[in-house]
Amino acid sequence: MTNTDVQHHSLGRRLFWSVLSLFVILAAFFIVFQQAREKEYKTDMLNLKLQDYNIRLHDALQQEKGMLNDSLTDRFVASHRMPRIRVTLIDRKGEVVYDNERKDYGNILNHSNRKEVAEALKKGSGYDISRNSHTLNGVFFYSATFFPDDNIIIRSALPYDNSLAESLQTDQHFIWFALAIMLALSAVLYRFIHRLSRNIDNLRVFARRADHNENLETEDLAEFPDDELGEISEYIIKLYLRLQHTKEEQNLLKRQLTQNIAHELKTPVASIQGYLETILQNDHINEKTRLQFLDRCYAQSIRLSSLLTDISTLNRLDDAPEMMTFEDVDIARLVSQIQQETALALQQKKMRMDNQLPESIPVRGCTSMLYSIFRNLTDNAIAYAGENTTITLRAKETAQGWDFDFSDNGVGVAPEHLARLFERFYRVDKGRSRKLGGTGLGLAIVKNAVLLHGGNIAATSNENGGICFHFNIKNNKK
Repeated sequence: MTNTDVQHHSLGRRLFWSVLSLFVILAAFFIVFQQAREKEYKTDMLNLKLQDYNIRLHDALQQEKGMLNDSLTDRFVASHRMPRIRVTLIDRKGEVVYDNERKDYGNILNHSNRKEVAEALKKGSGYDISRNSHTLNGVFFYSATFFPDDNIIIRSALPYDNSLAESLQTDQHFIWFALAIMLALSAVLYRFIHRLSRNIDNLRVFARRADHNENLETEDLAEFPDDELGEISEYIIKLYLRLQHTKEEQNLLKRQLTQNIAHELKTPVASIQGYLETILQNDHINEKTRLQFLDRCYAQSIRLSSLLTDISTLNRLDDAPEMMTFEDVDIARLVSQIQQETALALQQKKMRMDNQLPESIPVRGCTSMLYSIFRNLTDNAIAYAGENTTITLRAKETAQGWDFDFSDNGVGVAPEHLARLFERFYRVDKGRSRKLGGTGLGLAIVKNAVLLHGGNIAATSNENGGICFHFNIKNNKK
């Protein structure tokens, strides 16, 4: 067993015993409190019983007022006698004037300092539990009542023996009941701590394996107790695994993207380098050839610049889309601008743009990204649709924004390529694409720009040839 295992089990034990100790302490306080209250209640009931006896005895003695003597009082005490009761009459000064157990009153000490007598003189009644009697050398329960009209204190007492002590004791069944409840709570606590420990143990195994980059695709990591804690633990692990898989996929995509970028940059750089080397190493090269090579270098530099610009645009869309500035934009005006900018290229390809957009398409979006959507689609159609073709633009307003169809009636794309058109650096005909100067990132930029505006895009083949891009732009109004 490792130190971590020992610490884990020690943690479970500490938690169990800490909570159990708290239960025991609370239960002990409750039992002590309940016993004290029950004993106080029984004491009060016994005191009330003796107080009632004192009052009844006083009422009986009042009927013979002025004629009291020991024999007469003994008779009254006997007629109102409780089993084993001791009755004492004490005057206001604390002197004993009657006692049914001892008759040598001159030898009996003054009782004014007795607790029950002092309380009776002060409050009208008083009692004392389990006090040793100096007169009879026994332990008694005393209850005294002061009758101020007669200046007399009647005190009754019962021997504090086993029977009286037992009668004042609390009900032990309550203690057994409390212990049973505590045992039941302990069992529930143990079960809960055991479940919690299993979750902690599985999470600990998961954390250790994750820290050491060990295999996490194991069934034991999913064997959590069927409760809320187990469910949360499973969610944590599944979320981590999902993030790991996503991270692996992202790393793979980054590696592929880096390789593609390096490959795409290599071609124009190699061309520029080759042409420049030819010019520099051949002094006898004629002016016409030199200008031709420089023109090709310039074309490759333009392609290289376009590639870097597209990469920068994609990076901004990937890494900081929240930094894009949204403002009020009229897409119809943007498309008219693009139509003017590409008029010469369309004329050279004998192509026509059929702009069926409404006069105004107001949306709230990023101007540069909206421009990129329609410019890249237009450039893509000009490059690949073929001569004597038509580009058609349509739009329909919806509750969420605008739906667009951007189509052409050109050569089109084979069905197996449609789903991959928006992948970065994906080309249907690689040689033809590079010859035409494409970067392979235009449609990827279009897709990410559409997503930035809350929409989706898909490509389909037209029945009469060509390709159609269906996409929507949400009107992100404030």
